Amino acid sequence: MSNYHIKQFEEYFQVYRKSVRNPEQFWEEIAEEHFMWQKRWDSVLEWDFTKPEVKWFKGGKLNITENCIDRHLPTRGDKTAILFEPNNPTEDAEHITYHQLHQRVCQFANVLKDKGIKKGDRVCIYLPMIPELAISVLACARIGAIHSVVFAGFSSKALSTRINDCDAKMVITSDGGYRGQKTIDLKSIVDDALNDCKGIENVLVAKRIHSNINMKDGRDYWLQPLLDKANNHLKAEVMDAEDPLFILYTSGSTGKPKGMLHTTAGYMIFTAYTFKNVFQYTEDDVYWCTADIGWITGHSYIVYGPLANGATTVMFEGVPSYPDFGRFWDIVQKHKVTQFYTAPTAIRALAKQGTEFVDPYDLSSLKVLGTVGEPINEEAWHWYNENVGKKNSPIVDTWWQTETGGIMITPIPFSTPTKPTYATLPFIGVQPALMDENGDEVKGNQVDGRLCIKFPWPSMARTIWGNHQRYKDTYFSAYDNMYFTGDGALRDEVGYYRITGRVDDVIIVSGHNLGTATIEDAINEHQAVAESAIVGFPHDVKGNALYGYVTLKDSGESRNHDNLRKEINQLITDRIGPIAKLDKIQFTEGLPKTRSGKIMRRILRKIASNEADQLGDISTLLNPEVVQNIIDHKL
Repeated sequence: MSNYHIKQFEEYFQVYRKSVRNPEQFWEEIAEEHFMWQKRWDSVLEWDFTKPEVKWFKGGKLNITENCIDRHLPTRGDKTAILFEPNNPTEDAEHITYHQLHQRVCQFANVLKDKGIKKGDRVCIYLPMIPELAISVLACARIGAIHSVVFAGFSSKALSTRINDCDAKMVITSDGGYRGQKTIDLKSIVDDALNDCKGIENVLVAKRIHSNINMKDGRDYWLQPLLDKANNHLKAEVMDAEDPLFILYTSGSTGKPKGMLHTTAGYMIFTAYTFKNVFQYTEDDVYWCTADIGWITGHSYIVYGPLANGATTVMFEGVPSYPDFGRFWDIVQKHKVTQFYTAPTAIRALAKQGTEFVDPYDLSSLKVLGTVGEPINEEAWHWYNENVGKKNSPIVDTWWQTETGGIMITPIPFSTPTKPTYATLPFIGVQPALMDENGDEVKGNQVDGRLCIKFPWPSMARTIWGNHQRYKDTYFSAYDNMYFTGDGALRDEVGYYRITGRVDDVIIVSGHNLGTATIEDAINEHQAVAESAIVGFPHDVKGNALYGYVTLKDSGESRNHDNLRKEINQLITDRIGPIAKLDKIQFTEGLPKTRSGKIMRRILRKIASNEADQLGDISTLLNPEVVQNIIDHKL
């Protein structure tokens, strides 16, 4: 480390110590110095993890869009706020200034109001990565409506489940979307979903692919004519600090997806503060996060965090492989991107193509590289560091969750010495703990355990929409007075954290959390299937892939197994979406179970990962004989 690094590293520890010794005072200073309030708060923090209830800046009044847009207009009105890079590289990029963003958000918000949307109503957004997605999110926030974005790769069934769970009144979608060489017919997916949704009053449709679609009279409206007639000014709704901002669904290990509810002030403050520090953003930077706004990464680090800092944030419609595997680097060169934040899955896919798609491009503008969604493996980390960052751009390997709202464990560039595969140290104000299975904290270094957080942070989700008991059971019941992340972690000899993966039945595939229960439910709907079990196994590109063990009702099933595999994956695609398809499906005579009837996924995981020699004692199983049969017929 240079002296510069040592000095910066010492500064991190000073600020960190201050933030955990007196969290209320620390966050109060941040809130006062960096944001615009209509009314000051009455108390900084009230919390009780036994209930669990958390309130930050109680009594404070504000609107997040005033902080993301309006306050920048006097000094940054002509600066690019959103830089839209289309799927097709021959189509011109669109630079939306802060002035233009203000007008477009106000117009969209007026359209929402004209269609009867008011403060507290839920609006479901099912759009590709086009400017209307970011603008509709901000328009909802402007009038106090609660947005719920659903990733536009989800099936109609997954969409209808989310619409009904949050009782949405409106859907915002498009005729379709571009994704590489494919066009996706989004409107027909919405139409299918709405056959099961009684509460939707209106559907607003943006034009993107100019296809012929069905429009239902009295329900469906083309968006652009409504925007053309709408006023481009609208006073922002005054919101309470703890008013809901959005609901975002994440896969649960059991049952239906969980609608994580995030509120206004704490989320704004934490995402803005993490963005500024984790990416070391300065005024003329061009920042690019490659995520989709359908995920929390897009909410926090494409929309709210960057805009709250008056940043230029890139929105990319396409995929890293179209028209070839140099597309990311072409965009970096074209727009002189300074911070680049992507998923390890993307890095592995690009690394697999060698450096011929990287070498032609000038990447000298890059200052900070980031990864998100899953722990990055060492090989991918080195490839990224050497070929993209040229060993000059520190990699921030960030750990956080939909539930946390913002980055929790991360290096600070030019301060924290990085270490491949390690998320390193907690962000300012974050107090992690490793717990053992007996509920005791594991102290010291060179230890591992289950990762918990001891103290509330401003952007934590406040509840699961409509089911506070499930929120309590999922996150606050495993360990007294702690938030349980569901992840395992180890702490090395200097106190750096490495996330070792989920300890529940959620598998991270290409950075997406997929609950095994919902996939198994879909498979079990097949008339030939008796039961199934899904596990993850290592994959060179995705990190993990899905391996399905399926027992058929008739063990002498005469049907073609290849056809059955196709039918099962089609069921999964229809119920959840293509992201949840299985890479391997093995038909089994039975599944290994405990004497109480619980499927032993640990054993199935070992077999799928080619670790059948590490199964340990299986004699206590109800049916140990099936294990050898599964091993003998492994794909």
